[in-house]
Amino acid sequence: MNEPLPVVRLKNAWKSTHPWIFQRLVEKPEQRPKPGSVVDVVGVDNVWMGRGFYNGHSRIALRMLEGDPDVAVDAAWFSRKIADAVAMRRELLKLDEVGNAWRVLHSEGDGISGLVVDRYDDLLVVGFFSAGAWRYREWIFNALREQFPGCRFHSFADEHVQKQESFDYKDTLGTQAALIHEHGIAFRADPAGAHKTGFFADQRENRQWLSQLCTGKRVLDLCCNTGGFGVYAAVRGASEVVGIDIDADVLDIARGNAKLNNVKPKFIQADIFPWLRDAAINGEQFDVVILDPAKMTRDREQIIPALKKYLDMNKLALGVVKPGGLFATFSCTGLVSEEQFTDMLRRAAFYAGRTVQVLKVAGAGPDHPWLAQVPESRYLKAVFCRVLD
Repeated sequence: MNEPLPVVRLKNAWKSTHPWIFQRLVEKPEQRPKPGSVVDVVGVDNVWMGRGFYNGHSRIALRMLEGDPDVAVDAAWFSRKIADAVAMRRELLKLDEVGNAWRVLHSEGDGISGLVVDRYDDLLVVGFFSAGAWRYREWIFNALREQFPGCRFHSFADEHVQKQESFDYKDTLGTQAALIHEHGIAFRADPAGAHKTGFFADQRENRQWLSQLCTGKRVLDLCCNTGGFGVYAAVRGASEVVGIDIDADVLDIARGNAKLNNVKPKFIQADIFPWLRDAAINGEQFDVVILDPAKMTRDREQIIPALKKYLDMNKLALGVVKPGGLFATFSCTGLVSEEQFTDMLRRAAFYAGRTVQVLKVAGAGPDHPWLAQVPESRYLKAVFCRVLD
């Protein structure tokens, strides 16, 4: 390394392999590096421990990146990490054979803490969730260009992340949508007009698996967003598809996605709570019901209220499933564990007076890998059930 890096010392012995080290365990450097700077980390015994992003303003003081003292965290390091991530997806998972929409890099799961990259044909959507990823964004963009020559970028950083991590970044404006396909089904990924990533590639395998059970069925897609599950079901031969979402803008995109595939689901703008209550009163029943709400909370103090909301909506959704029908329920709230989510489903079934037979428990696709020591990266829970009575 040409110039010595700032050194950050730990207050206590640290044996964990988790890449996050919290502020209370770290001594404040005399000259505090700027948020996201790469630093050398030494233990209480002055033994070198590794290199990582340092942020004196964040609850997470250190995000460890490299454990080899002879390896610099520089432009070449980012290039290698991103090349390895792309090779895994292309050579091992062979995702190009499935479609042109997949996660390129999944934060800690691919070794760059706080960086998420999704690919939608020629458009790369880059999300900055740490000051370090943001600070070295030019190296990151250049490394991505090496893997995707001629690509376009849409980048963003959520306001709460910028506040927590102490950096300022304005989202890309005016990005043109990309036309994507997966398992032979077409969608328009629009990061400027819908959810920040433009499309939910994490549900690709779940959409494919469930849609194959929808032929000839009446399907209800709750919190349908841009129509992923509903369009899949319609393409796979569902007799009727109804999609419900409260956001009129995403429903416009959903209708466009349906048109791309020459199918005609019915999309309705509504709050699912009163809609489901009215549907139950009117005796509406569906062969397949899908419930895929947005993230409920980012705050550990709000986990119990989030679980209560999941309970309420799952109880109502179970009320409109035909006896013998299928129910697919999801949570993308990372702070809610799989155990908590399945226990919520047990209680929802009890209160709804239904018997639920779990067929499959799943999560995000394999392009969203997570390290065994970093369960926080495993955010998506998917439970597929039969409702027996």
